[in-house]
Amino acid sequence: MIRKIVTAVILVPLAAIIIAFAVANRQVVTVSFDPFDTVQPAYAASVPLFVLIFILVIFGVLLGGIATWLRQARWQWAARRAEKENHELRLQLDLLKRDLAATPPARLSPP
Repeated sequence: MIRKIVTAVILVPLAAIIIAFAVANRQVVTVSFDPFDTVQPAYAASVPLFVLIFILVIFGVLLGGIATWLRQARWQWAARRAEKENHELRLQLDLLKRDLAATPPARLSPP
């Protein structure tokens, strides 16, 4: 219940800010990928400014996520290796416990 309230408290204002940003930045901008010819570019797109900014933000989030995932790959590999070793050691421990329970205790003879 608290999680839903906190989510609503965060998401509702965030949605209002995003909507206000989109309404305030409706003007159309031309995005050109031809630095040599500004009059007749080889490729140009006219999009509203908020669409361009949203696309760039999404691209940045994806690029940052991929970079983080690649950077953590070494730790993920080490964690998988440690988990496998842990599983093998638990199996060995269970076998040793089973063997110990199956063997009768050694009796000490009096001197």
